[in-house]
Amino acid sequence: LAAQGTAVTRYTYGTPVYYVPAVSSFPQWFVVSVPRHTLTDGRPGPAASTLMLFARARKTVNWTLSGMAVLSGPLPKIALDGGYAVPASTVDQSLLLRPDVAGATQAALVDDGPSSPAAQAVAAGPQTTGLYAAQAAQAAAQQRKGLQYSWLLAGASFPQVGLKLAGGGALVFYGLYLNTTNEHGNLAAGSPIPVPAAFSAILTTPNEVGYHAVFANWAIQYAAIDPPATAAGAKLQIIGWQSGPSYGHAY
Repeated sequence: LAAQGTAVTRYTYGTPVYYVPAVSSFPQWFVVSVPRHTLTDGRPGPAASTLMLFARARKTVNWTLSGMAVLSGPLPKIALDGGYAVPASTVDQSLLLRPDVAGATQAALVDDGPSSPAAQAVAAGPQTTGLYAAQAAQAAAQQRKGLQYSWLLAGASFPQVGLKLAGGGALVFYGLYLNTTNEHGNLAAGSPIPVPAAFSAILTTPNEVGYHAVFANWAIQYAAIDPPATAAGAKLQIIGWQSGPSYGHAY
């Protein structure tokens, strides 16, 4: 980004709170809750409550920031046992959705819209029905220009972990890719298709021109409340997310 002259967002952080599960095997991981301030002209802006997931796959590798989500509301109370956070298994059957399928269920709603059966298990919100509506509107806008726009929210290889909540259920973390394509019909050559501004610095080759198609993919990391399976009418609730461009290509 710096090489392309694109401004790189800088942050400063407040006092962190650590949630460390007592795990005896790898991968090891822990979660940090911390106020994050975006710097503008060197000055910190308002605090954004942020969750940061750190992990390492084995003893011989370094700890890595493996996930981040900015909360849209207060952090629910995490269950503790002797000071340690209580991990939730990715196949926990006591939750409404097994954590290892929470992302796929959310993706089904974003891809298919409110009529999807996934709407019975995933709450409406900016990153579910709202994301579907935004992508559908984009598709309609591009169609009016004679272009074909499509999107797919798909799985990603970010760590999938969870923490039990004091009130029941779990706080689960996972990542997804939002893959978008904007193209001329049958990929025929036509007038250049604009590359989204956020992607110009990460095109596979500098100065690519989209005479046929433009591919713009986002990596999105999520934090969600997965309620107990016994909670009547409860749904998966997305409470935090962080996104950024992950791949861009035009030809």
